[in-house]
Amino acid sequence: MLKTIKPALLMLLSFTVLTGGVYPVVVTCLAQTFFPHQANGSLLVENGQVRGSELLGQQFSRPEYFWGRLSSTSPTPYNAAASSGSNLGPHNPARFAASKVRIDALHAADSSNTLAIPVDLVTATGSGLDPHISPAAAVYQIQRIATTRHIPLSQLQTLVAQFTEARQWGVLGEPRVNVLKLNLALASLKATQ
Repeated sequence: MLKTIKPALLMLLSFTVLTGGVYPVVVTCLAQTFFPHQANGSLLVENGQVRGSELLGQQFSRPEYFWGRLSSTSPTPYNAAASSGSNLGPHNPARFAASKVRIDALHAADSSNTLAIPVDLVTATGSGLDPHISPAAAVYQIQRIATTRHIPLSQLQTLVAQFTEARQWGVLGEPRVNVLKLNLALASLKATQ
């Protein structure tokens, strides 16, 4: 019996050291060497202060900023510890109610806007953490921000175009705009005027 248990215990010990110690250390060292920005959370730092991660959305609700997608995480929006979808089906009244609240907020913030509201401004993503909106969602908000900040429309259009990311490798996904990056650029733009 000892003849059978001894090799099993040695294998358990060997694989515990290999997969629980050596492998994580090697992967961490490689990540810190070749991909330090990503390995450390893809943090956006401005003036030595962390403003957020480019991978996680943040809630913006003031009219002078671009707004992101709705977040269904709780107890607070964009709570990474509670990442999940709402699990509300397409005909669920609660889903319609949440969308209606956002539509009303968009209309209240810019009552003169007659453009169709892009769907990503009134719906949440599966994770509830998405930091991106479509270029159409950014364009929809330009007039409100231009009016609030007293910035020419053309300057905001250029800014949105500058922060529009293409499809990954030219084929995956859709063009998108990172809301946090765009709002940080917008804040520094206003500061320079």
